[in-house]
Amino acid sequence: MNIKQYLDSTYLKTAEQANLTESENKEVVRQAIQEAIDEGFKLIMIRPDMVKMARKMIADANSNVLIGTVIDFPGGISSIEEKLSEAEQAISDGADELDYVINYEAFKRGEIHQVKEEVLSCTRLGLLHNKVVKFIIEVAALTDEEIIKISSLIKNVIVANFDEDQYHNVFVKSSTGFYQTRDGLPNGATVPTITLMLENANPLPVKAAGGVRNLKEALEMINLGVKRIGTSAAKTIADGNVSNENY
Repeated sequence: MNIKQYLDSTYLKTAEQANLTESENKEVVRQAIQEAIDEGFKLIMIRPDMVKMARKMIADANSNVLIGTVIDFPGGISSIEEKLSEAEQAISDGADELDYVINYEAFKRGEIHQVKEEVLSCTRLGLLHNKVVKFIIEVAALTDEEIIKISSLIKNVIVANFDEDQYHNVFVKSSTGFYQTRDGLPNGATVPTITLMLENANPLPVKAAGGVRNLKEALEMINLGVKRIGTSAAKTIADGNVSNENY
């Protein structure tokens, strides 16, 4: 098994969040892209405004690294139209994969029809352009029952509206890595939450994101059945070391 082909190497901090200038933060992103190229990771996950730079670097290097970006990140509360507009721009800029933050707050309020329409519209746009689509459900904001229900909702929309040979291109993803929890509770992937997602999203694939910091944890997730791992510690994991990063 090539662990690197499971890793979505991730850098999603804004300059303000990283306490850097815009140019300094752009250089960090550039270095992350270059590392993904050098290491042969499956994908580099970056903010939408960095996609064009990534596309040029990867093309110049004749690399197979995929480019992923986040849509409506990290809150997920924008309208469907705003999500689609941001996704269309990312596609135009060269993104291969679109990780939408689902409107989990609307879901928690019981606005199920809106969430179903969001899943349908956002998936349709991505698949129309031959992109992989992922829906971030933000497990730390949900109860176990809500994780079960929202994973099932996404699965049911996809199964009802798309062909079976497209299922593998629509993921359910655990976390943004930016959700603020109380009392130091995990804000990302855990074995219990990933297990619930796998059981209820099937036959859709699952991406574990947030909190996977070492090779042991990564292998644990893969053994559970996840197809991708989103992490800011991709090289550390691939090298068999331990990271102190939160995502």
